[in-house]
Amino acid sequence: MIRSELIQKIADENPHLYQRDVERIVNTIFEEIIEAMSRGDRVELRGFGAFSVKKRDARAGRNPRTGESVAVEEKHVPFFKTGKRLRDRLNGK
Repeated sequence: MIRSELIQKIADENPHLYQRDVERIVNTIFEEIIEAMSRGDRVELRGFGAFSVKKRDARAGRNPRTGESVAVEEKHVPFFKTGKRLRDRLNGK
């Protein structure tokens, strides 16, 4: 499912809301998650999962084409851990 499909599904299930309002709501939710993560905060949606940021230390990598050693800088990457309800649903429980 992509963002536009999510917006359409929510709009279809809530006919009292205008599509542009649903779009604004969905975009606001995503922006708030992004903002929180960019500050290094953890975002938890009970039953669904938790978004957090993990730090990857600098390391020595290899160029696969030449085999030459290259320095890979420290970086922060998004991480998602599924919630119990989502995990159970995926596993048919």
